[in-house]
Amino acid sequence: MNNLVDLLARALMALIFIVAGVGKLGAGYAGTQGYMEAMGVPGFLLPLVILTELGGGLALLAGFQARIAAFLLAGFSLASALIFHTNFAEQVQSIMFMKNLAMAGGLLMVTLHGAGAFSLDAMRSRK
Repeated sequence: MNNLVDLLARALMALIFIVAGVGKLGAGYAGTQGYMEAMGVPGFLLPLVILTELGGGLALLAGFQARIAAFLLAGFSLASALIFHTNFAEQVQSIMFMKNLAMAGGLLMVTLHGAGAFSLDAMRSRK
């Protein structure tokens, strides 16, 4: 049962990053770039953001180098919260800030405990 919960937890955390990364690839690219620039973040960093979200999300989902991926995504989540979601006068921004903190907390648990038995990391360690 614990192994299934580990897999489910990783999948649920990875989903938000994968969906966000894919969403920025198409029509959302220019809008995201403009939003980043409006918040003081250079728009040329958007490909790195997409790579972090997609690459990190897929690595977390597969349990490949999961501790590293989770640690990097936790840092990304905290940085995103502090840069983009500190207008606490807006309820949505407060919720987004807290969501990012919660994501970082879950990701730090993966950093500490690893991906679990149903992961590429575990398969590699068994060989």
